[in-house]
Amino acid sequence: MEKIIKQIRERADGNPREMRLYRDWFECIKLMYRADKQKAYGYNAEFRKYLLRALKHMSDVRDLQEIDRLQKESYHIEARDRFDSYLIFLEWNRAPQSRFYLPRRRVLKTLVDDLQDLADRVIKFLGISLPPRVGKSTLCILFITWMMGRHPESANVMSGHSDKLTDGFYQEILNILTDKNTYLWHEVFPDVLLVDKSAKNETIDLGTKKRFPTLTCRSIEGTLTGAVEIGEDGVLYSDDLVADLEESLNPERLQNKYDAYLNQLKDRKKDGALELMVGTRWNVLDPLGRIADQYGDDPNYRFRVIPALNENDESNFQYDFGKGFGTAYYHDMRRSIDDATWWAKYMGQPYVREGLLFPRDSLQFYNGQLPGTDPDRVMAVIDVAWGGGDWLSMPIAYIYGADCYIHDVVFSNKNKTVTIPLVVGKIKQHRIHQIRVEANNGGSEFCAEVDALLSKDGIHVNMGHRRAPTTTSKLSRIIQHAPEIQRMYFLDDKHRTDSAYRLFMQNLQGFVMTGKNKHDDAPDSLAQLVEYKSSNYGVVTVFQRPI
Repeated sequence: MEKIIKQIRERADGNPREMRLYRDWFECIKLMYRADKQKAYGYNAEFRKYLLRALKHMSDVRDLQEIDRLQKESYHIEARDRFDSYLIFLEWNRAPQSRFYLPRRRVLKTLVDDLQDLADRVIKFLGISLPPRVGKSTLCILFITWMMGRHPESANVMSGHSDKLTDGFYQEILNILTDKNTYLWHEVFPDVLLVDKSAKNETIDLGTKKRFPTLTCRSIEGTLTGAVEIGEDGVLYSDDLVADLEESLNPERLQNKYDAYLNQLKDRKKDGALELMVGTRWNVLDPLGRIADQYGDDPNYRFRVIPALNENDESNFQYDFGKGFGTAYYHDMRRSIDDATWWAKYMGQPYVREGLLFPRDSLQFYNGQLPGTDPDRVMAVIDVAWGGGDWLSMPIAYIYGADCYIHDVVFSNKNKTVTIPLVVGKIKQHRIHQIRVEANNGGSEFCAEVDALLSKDGIHVNMGHRRAPTTTSKLSRIIQHAPEIQRMYFLDDKHRTDSAYRLFMQNLQGFVMTGKNKHDDAPDSLAQLVEYKSSNYGVVTVFQRPI
């Protein structure tokens, strides 16, 4: 088959209008599919590219219709095994602007690949956090319809914070399975029949009627024990177990919700069952957060967060056909709501109110315009990191008397091939007078490499390195210097044009005095800056000799 396909492809290169070639090509792929699916899928992907190319050369209506048919069937043969192809084929009869998946595919393909890995058991747990109304619930619902068709005899459970939510799950699943004019589920799984359904119990049974139906939708507040089970090939899908910010701020309700998850959902999983959890990250102690804390290093667990805005402060969810949300929409939303809601609901970052040392309302901000006079000093400290997940933090301070303006930063988790040029560039840009590098983590070597590059360009800066004292913990140092940090001036939201500055402020404002801090590089570097600028120094003034 491969030899024949190669001959057909060579012929199509010279004769793109010869429709017979494409029909023969696809027949070869179907024959190959019976012997080696994965190899057939590779040739099928190439085949679709040639079909798109052929469209540019065709004008006859019958030829165009035939290309459409071949495109459809090329996705059809993959739809049982490949979630991406299933989603495309499922909506083939819908108008392009009415489809759910294709207009959003450019962004949601990352999640589709995650869900494929879940189905293929590359992972056994997938946690998802995305902003509201970008398609994550719909996408996961479509995933459940796919898994139900593939394993109709295995039980699945969909749960959420309320009966109203799970009733919506039930109705949407049933619609996809039964609306043959809109969805082609029945063509993907022609041998799978709907044998029972109950709106009262929110259950759907496929294949045969069973004690534990193919799907049960039930809120976490409802009766679950003894009524549900998740089979070996089934999925436990929970969506927004925590209703809202108010519930997340009640420790007792949050603990009760986690206990209910453990005792009424997780313990209903049979060995081998998969788990999909979607949720707004309201609190580090919500179910998704506690699972992430426990299993974050386990390769069987994956946690996917796509924030509303990317590192350039632009929307991640601008879809085709005017769907989704643009950058201006999210900027307006950020200005309109409180920080806790913004970070949790739109950026996928739990915002812990209790124990915050540097909440937004404790800090001072300015519009990026420095005082009109020359600063007394421009200075910086560097908390060194070498990549691998740690962050190099370098706040750059303009000092005017008692006032300190954090006018720029370097904040990066890249390796030294990236961070050293960034640091050198900022030193040149701001003509920094004094720099101190913390030497504990290879800072002396970092300092030497930066100094060598500056010297090569004829630039000489007062730069030294010092080991942090071992008598004081990092937390104690940060708390000790918190009042001075809170008196500094930081760029306001509107004037943070650099993504590094936004990440720096996120790291600073998320620091807690109690509990765990995954990264504390921003507050720690500012504490170092307080110590450095408080050191004794003299001011030299040039004046006329009196005699």
